Amino acid sequence: MKSKEIKILLAAPRGFCAGVERAIEIVKKSIDKYGAPVYVRHEIVHNKNVVDGLKKIGAIFVEEIHEIKDKSRPVIFSAHGVPKKVPVEAKNFKMEYIDATCPLVSKVHREAENLNKNGLQILLIGHKNHPEVIGTMGQIPEGEIDLIENIDDVNNYQNKSQKKLAFVTQTTLSVDDTIEIISALKKKFPEIKEPKKEDICYATTNRQAAVKKIAKSCDMFFVIGSSNSSNSVRLVKVAKNSGCINSRLIHSESTIPFDEIEKYETIGVSSGASAPEILVDNFVNNLKKQFTVVIEEVEIVKENIIFKIPGKLN
Repeated sequence: MKSKEIKILLAAPRGFCAGVERAIEIVKKSIDKYGAPVYVRHEIVHNKNVVDGLKKIGAIFVEEIHEIKDKSRPVIFSAHGVPKKVPVEAKNFKMEYIDATCPLVSKVHREAENLNKNGLQILLIGHKNHPEVIGTMGQIPEGEIDLIENIDDVNNYQNKSQKKLAFVTQTTLSVDDTIEIISALKKKFPEIKEPKKEDICYATTNRQAAVKKIAKSCDMFFVIGSSNSSNSVRLVKVAKNSGCINSRLIHSESTIPFDEIEKYETIGVSSGASAPEILVDNFVNNLKKQFTVVIEEVEIVKENIIFKIPGKLN
């Protein structure tokens, strides 16, 4: 007999966003069109399950284009975006390339370029070495865009260029994290130009809002996603900050802490924007084997955004 009844509050929306759906579809359609293998520069999205599934059908993942042995094969750029030098490198190798950059990331790229053309010094709020940050900084000549990671960076920042300042943000940050940094920037540089519309993507915002809504009612909270997925890691932090201190990430190597779960009544579950729904199903099914499970889905908004894939793949 199953020992204990637990309630699962399932956050919605969760999981794949339109940019991730599009990127995965681009890899699949490229394999359909060009045959296997096709190369992908960097993980198409930050999820081991997705990457392994695409490897099985003929995708080969590399970190840099020069690593590709057969330059006659096409290469796909990941959803995180790439520096400008990467398409140039592909052209120099006479390689066919398909860009799977999320349109919301591309919007930040264009925004940064336009600010640069208009002679402004740009500050990018983001995490050092994240591929999206590398891609955005790589749209602009070196020295004309500076990274701001935290409040200390704002306090220590000297506008050596003497140009007018503007800021853009990494799309997958937490709204709460950027609010503090943005207000510190505005206080220090009252004339700083801000984006017309915030850069944090709709999916990041929605997933964080859903987690916030249910976290305070949970004894324990699980976010299904990869440890190198920025938006998944942020969701854990959002859950903690919203009232569920006992929040953690469940990734491919994680062991489910059944003994701990048994002590509680209500468990929260969400997933990062690069985590497929099957991982959530598997997690819930594993709990069902140990406990009597009652599921309540808490949906804050319906998402119906679809991004078109490049015309040459249709």
